[in-house]
Amino acid sequence: MANQEIGVPGIPGRNTAAGAVWRSRGYLPHFDNSLAIQHVTFHLADSLPKAVLERFEAELRHFPDERREIERRKRIDAWMDAGHGSQALREPAIAGMVQSVLLFFDSQRYRILAWAVMPNHVHALFEPIHHWTVAKIVASWKKFSAKEIREWCRANGDQSSAPIWHREYWDRYIRDERHLVQTIQYIHSNPVKAGLVAKAEAWRWSSAFPGNANLPIG
Repeated sequence: MANQEIGVPGIPGRNTAAGAVWRSRGYLPHFDNSLAIQHVTFHLADSLPKAVLERFEAELRHFPDERREIERRKRIDAWMDAGHGSQALREPAIAGMVQSVLLFFDSQRYRILAWAVMPNHVHALFEPIHHWTVAKIVASWKKFSAKEIREWCRANGDQSSAPIWHREYWDRYIRDERHLVQTIQYIHSNPVKAGLVAKAEAWRWSSAFPGNANLPIG
């Protein structure tokens, strides 16, 4: 579905910038602003079927707009953390590939602040720079990681041509410093919440893991 501009909001605070627009990309509006810090979540194609999203929308259709978005996010988070789909990102080699892709253009196209590669989805907190938009950054992550994942799968006997990533992604701009801290905590605690590890620092595919502090970038 093509992007459709549906208004230019007046958003207070340092993340406001001329030319910022909300865009409709199917189910969700996206705030596209090259100066805003963004929390983006994207997931494997088989982890969140269209029928599930449509069911959520039907269940929430009578909720007020603000409440609907909060409840939608809660339901999607719970569904993803339950581990639906192939969970291909649980494979260490694939998780490492995706993590490397997230870091590859760090300091060139964006400044990445936190991340977590989960078994069926990815969280990334970053600030776009040099006029790179959120949409282009996420598209590049999906494109390059999908190529690497497909090559690994074929080398290991999986000849499937099914899409790797869901076409949609979820994003939320960071309002202030408190929201920034809360978002980092949320990302780092996701593996704990999903029952994968007892402590955030134990998840190898996250910025919380001490061994990732000096990973090469660029």
